Amino acid sequence: MIFVLSQPLFSTLPLSSALLDNLDSLGYKAMTEIQAQTLPRILAGVDLIGQGKTGSGKTAAFSLGLLHNLNVKRFRVQALVVCPTRELADQVAVEIRKLARAIHNIKVLALCGGAPMGPQIGSLEHGAHIIVGTPGRIEEHLRKGRLCLDEVNTFVLDEADRMLEMGFEDSIECILDHCPSNRQNLLFSATYPPKIEQLAKHVMDNPEKVTVTATHDHASIEQFFYEVESNDVRLEAAQKLLLKFQPSSAVVFCNTKAECQTVCDSLKHLGFDSAALHGDLEQKDRDRTLVRFANKSLTILVATDVAARGIDVDHVDMVLNYHIAHDPEVHVHRVGRTGRAGNKGVACSLMSYKESHKVNALEDYLDTRIEPTDMPSDDVLNNQIARAPMITLQIDGGKKAKLRPGDILGALTADKTISGSQIGKIKVTAMTSYVAVERKIANKALKMISEGKMKGRNFRARKATQ
Repeated sequence: MIFVLSQPLFSTLPLSSALLDNLDSLGYKAMTEIQAQTLPRILAGVDLIGQGKTGSGKTAAFSLGLLHNLNVKRFRVQALVVCPTRELADQVAVEIRKLARAIHNIKVLALCGGAPMGPQIGSLEHGAHIIVGTPGRIEEHLRKGRLCLDEVNTFVLDEADRMLEMGFEDSIECILDHCPSNRQNLLFSATYPPKIEQLAKHVMDNPEKVTVTATHDHASIEQFFYEVESNDVRLEAAQKLLLKFQPSSAVVFCNTKAECQTVCDSLKHLGFDSAALHGDLEQKDRDRTLVRFANKSLTILVATDVAARGIDVDHVDMVLNYHIAHDPEVHVHRVGRTGRAGNKGVACSLMSYKESHKVNALEDYLDTRIEPTDMPSDDVLNNQIARAPMITLQIDGGKKAKLRPGDILGALTADKTISGSQIGKIKVTAMTSYVAVERKIANKALKMISEGKMKGRNFRARKATQ
């Protein structure tokens, strides 16, 4: 996240000293543009629509707002954040916990589809202050009487455009029927289609609208468009561009789930370290793929727009649009995945004659003329494919088995044949742990985990290659 020092400081806001001290300890000094425009309004209690791209800082904006409204001594659900995907909901819950860590005894509970129901039921019985979840799972808990929203004072719809695209209108209606009518409503969205406006009129009370058109300097992104004669040559075109630019991390965007899987399988067959991310995958497979992409065990992620909302990666070298997006705003959102935090980025888009109407709409939206760039010559096909530098080891044990990152690090470095610098990100979930290790020591590291002991017991482990 980029905090531009010319923006107003968090210390100018009427937040509690605990929240302000914690923000300072996190290095959050100045507000991003969307935070500067929305937070004073949120803290004033108005209903608000915030439009901004991923990475703009909107999660921190609404999180600080709901924490400001919270009465910790009242152990009831007082804030509800609804997200389109489990990945995004988990990401939001982590951010809220981080911002709330200076305030004791705040409980944030994630209720997401694709996760086991039993632990959620147990957690609900113990209560929570803040619920973050997906529409379908929240609705299910409400219908079965496990969740009470009678004391909700802040209701947040995050990535509202994607929720409507995914057909969650009925679930949202059901959730709202269980909330008090006297509440603050915050709606955040990357795009603002007509459906969002209709929803806002129905849900919100005289909302104020804030639009932030850019989240980072698009001058840091080189954007190229390439003409392809037909779908048959798109794969070779994608291969040439990936070999020309040699990204260490790239997202290939596809318009459909079926196309996403087909393109991924084809790239993998060509030798690229690629994996697919779309709604037809099981949740455990989506989780593993996101972990591998974040820890540099994957070079290429082939994703649909909805699934990509859960990607939490600081730097993506390259974005490749396999087809032009149906909506110009979605195109801009895709391109904004690269060139962040002062880094340079490349965005390449393949277009055919049949997509002329989408290209025309994009030209109108960007107010610029799109000129095709010459496709790289066949010579680039001789370039060596850049492999991912890391391999992910998946361990069948996590928080439930009392495993911590330090246990895994200690097991790998115990005999000093593997150094800490050869070990990458470690992620421990409830039942599974992941550790990234340098490719050249992957076999040795796997043997050490499989044959060694952690917490006095053996754990099964394997390379996460799918």
